[in-house]
Amino acid sequence: MAKDYYGILGVRRDASADDIKRAYRQLARQFHPDVNPDPTAQEKFKEINAAYEVLSDPKRREIVDLGGDPFAPAGAPGGGTGPFVGFQDIMDAFFGNATSRGPRPRTRPGADAILRLELDLHETAFGVEAPISVDTAVMCQTCNGAGAAAGTHPATCDTCGGRGEIQSIQRTFLGQVVSARPCPACQGYGTLITHPCQKCGGDGRTRARRNLTVKIPSGVEDGMRIRLAQQGEVGPGGGPAGDLYVEIHERPHDIFSRKGDDLHCRVTVPMTAAALGTRITIKTLDSEETVDVRAGTQPNSSLRIRGKGVPHLRGTGRGDLHVHLDVRTPTKLSPDEERALRDFARTRGEEVAELSRKQGGFLSFMRDAFNGHA
Repeated sequence: MAKDYYGILGVRRDASADDIKRAYRQLARQFHPDVNPDPTAQEKFKEINAAYEVLSDPKRREIVDLGGDPFAPAGAPGGGTGPFVGFQDIMDAFFGNATSRGPRPRTRPGADAILRLELDLHETAFGVEAPISVDTAVMCQTCNGAGAAAGTHPATCDTCGGRGEIQSIQRTFLGQVVSARPCPACQGYGTLITHPCQKCGGDGRTRARRNLTVKIPSGVEDGMRIRLAQQGEVGPGGGPAGDLYVEIHERPHDIFSRKGDDLHCRVTVPMTAAALGTRITIKTLDSEETVDVRAGTQPNSSLRIRGKGVPHLRGTGRGDLHVHLDVRTPTKLSPDEERALRDFARTRGEEVAELSRKQGGFLSFMRDAFNGHA
């Protein structure tokens, strides 16, 4: 009597291929010997594999539906090869249908390349067309990327017959385990270059220095990358080139520091100018601007000049220029200057540290101490 393969997998006779595969996966996980230590699990696992091999094959399933058994002994209706399932069938059931990889192509895409480009602040702010030199792999002009010498062609590998891989079959309790590995003779290409190009050695590419021009847009920042499509490394076998990325590095500026699209600088003003107020002229990146320092300006004050920073990379307008003021106090005074300053302080009613030691003035004591009179 023919085996009930539908009953082994626990599916209806009108079950779809997906239902059969789903049932097989569930049972295979349950009775796999590595998971189930029960001595009967191994036999059950073989039975499940055999049932799946039959029901997943439309021709064998048709034999079962007609009342036959594909695994019946030779001479019986629908005789087969025995209750063993190939390893590839198991992998197909768990991971989907597998196909032969075949020979790998000699022509493959090239890698991306990166180049560091140093620019001044003015160049990153307003843009520039910068010449660059890049050393990359380029297509061999002698063989045009084929890798073979002129007048010759790659020959089919005799070891793998052009498949690019060789297979080995091993019989186990799970069935026939088929393994494939790249052909060692042709490295998986399926062909052999018996007469390689003398210039590129069969790789289809050589190294060369190329001179390009990269357009830097206004407003780029330090660390940004600009992509030049298909200007990178040409691939093996003359394959399509990768991209070239130009990484921007902004040199430090003598006057300005940059934060985003805003610029910052420091300007020193005399104490008297800060007290009385003045006008100063600031040289920006592209112009000169006159700004007012208000009377009574304190140290660490700042002025903002709108629209005199770096142009926005995406969009219109520019950042601002922030002018930070350092108020300078004189360190040495002439007698006349000191007298005038003391008179000014006295007019404002401010103590000027001219107390004698006899009067117990703390500032006088500190002055004498530093002068060596204490």
